[in-house]
Amino acid sequence: MQAARFDLLQRMPVFGAMREDALRLLLERAREREAKAGAHFFRENDPADSMFVIESGRVAVVKGWRDEAYVLRRLGPGDCFGEMALMDLASRSASVLVEQDCTAIEIGSADLLQLFEHDPEQFALIQMNIGREVCRRLRALDELLFQERKGGTPLAAEILFRADGK
Repeated sequence: MQAARFDLLQRMPVFGAMREDALRLLLERAREREAKAGAHFFRENDPADSMFVIESGRVAVVKGWRDEAYVLRRLGPGDCFGEMALMDLASRSASVLVEQDCTAIEIGSADLLQLFEHDPEQFALIQMNIGREVCRRLRALDELLFQERKGGTPLAAEILFRADGK
């Protein structure tokens, strides 16, 4: 199982250009999290100190507004979520709802501290990679907002559920 996890991380931009020993150190400390469909990995505004890499299953990133929950994106194997927590140390900005039974690798801030103590250069690299991933998402969102404001295709917001059950 460790070999498959190692291969998965090596293919992801967040872990790009990291040395084998650094990735192995992270995997040794990481935890496996399993969640059934309908459960949450976390909810919006929960305290945050870890990110997750999906090994199997599907999740929806969901943002609440006016007693409704809107799906921002759907993620599957090889995708990560929660990485902003490792950069800004703020509470969760959205909920992550499991749509299909899921297994994920959880990497926490304490794991990154261990990496920093082992190899500050590799720590800096993963921080830069996470920053790049967050920037890619921000650029995509900026473009969507621009297109919507200029009369293009309106932003598609899928309402997942309403507080009143309708």
